[in-house]
Amino acid sequence: MDVMTAILTRRSEQVLDGPSPSDDEFTYLVQGASSAPDHGRLRPWRWVLLRGDDRDVLGRALADEDGADETAARQLTAKLRRAPMTAALVFSPHTGHRVPEWEQLAAASCMAHSLMLLLHARGYGSIWRTGRLARSAAACAVLGLREDEQLLGSLDIGTPDPANVRTRRPLEDVSARISRFREPVPYAGAPVAAGSRAA
Repeated sequence: MDVMTAILTRRSEQVLDGPSPSDDEFTYLVQGASSAPDHGRLRPWRWVLLRGDDRDVLGRALADEDGADETAARQLTAKLRRAPMTAALVFSPHTGHRVPEWEQLAAASCMAHSLMLLLHARGYGSIWRTGRLARSAAACAVLGLREDEQLLGSLDIGTPDPANVRTRRPLEDVSARISRFREPVPYAGAPVAAGSRAA
């Protein structure tokens, strides 16, 4: 699958069954995704993989944090089991580094998108989830986050229904969002900056 096809046919997959990537395969795909733009090659991120009953532990922690009753706790846990594999993305910025934190966050985002494309190209499906999980102190504790880390969200990963054919998205007209640089014309009386020229 060429890159443009992967980009135009990838979808957020709500329904995912097995199989999902093994830990080794996931690691291999992350190795590829980590080639995304990353100023200083800081790798300001890490993944925590959850399968099977792992999600029940996380669901119970979220339910206890909310003071949920048993029914609500079961519903919450069921949501976390919507796919055979959950990969939580932890942002681990290098504080005080010359590369600002916003740029490190951009690097983590680029890596996550690259991973979703690689999963799609291998026949897997994924969907990015944030919501309750990304705001939970209990989730951060269960997943072992440090004080300087942030839970950005998670990927549900598995195999999409092969009966759902994913057609290419049509290319949208983005020409209005692209412009050619033109040197500004100074207004009367304004000093001309050094190195620039008047119109």
